[in-house]
Amino acid sequence: MSVLTMILLSVGLAMDCFAVSFSKGMICKDYHGRWYPLLMAFLFGLFQGGMPLIGYYAGTLFTDFFTRWSGLIALVLLSVIGGKMLWESFSEEEHQTGDWHLTELLLLAVATSIDALSTGVIFIPIPNVVWTAVSIIAAGSLIFSLAGYVIGKTAGSRFRFNATRLGGIILILIGVKIFLGF
Repeated sequence: MSVLTMILLSVGLAMDCFAVSFSKGMICKDYHGRWYPLLMAFLFGLFQGGMPLIGYYAGTLFTDFFTRWSGLIALVLLSVIGGKMLWESFSEEEHQTGDWHLTELLLLAVATSIDALSTGVIFIPIPNVVWTAVSIIAAGSLIFSLAGYVIGKTAGSRFRFNATRLGGIILILIGVKIFLGF
């Protein structure tokens, strides 16, 4: 597997991180400290890089399970988080600040990286590249997460609309996309 192929795989896996970070950037009223977007990007990169590694080591023992159920797991996690955002967007209270909660960031990191778990199996026949590949995947997800957040932050501050509602819809659509295998 060439480095270019690993980079392209990284970009493909990072698209969900980008979309979630974009929606998170849109709904945040302020940075709540500059390290929160970095924490989100770090967690997304860590999980995106770690899941293929787990998939690689789990090998064929659990491949059938994750191949069969990973889409449903991602759909449920993202729908719960997106549904919560939609529910809050229709509430009359103005407490929609896009606050950062570690639990939510961890759930988003797991949900966006669950499909990367099954990609670890592609490294079984080429074990000499697994660490290089997961490093590239992690770095790509980290970079795309930061870019998504900054772009979302810019878009959210320029346009007047209910970004929480849009963010919730985006998360649910990502879950549906993963579930349907697109």
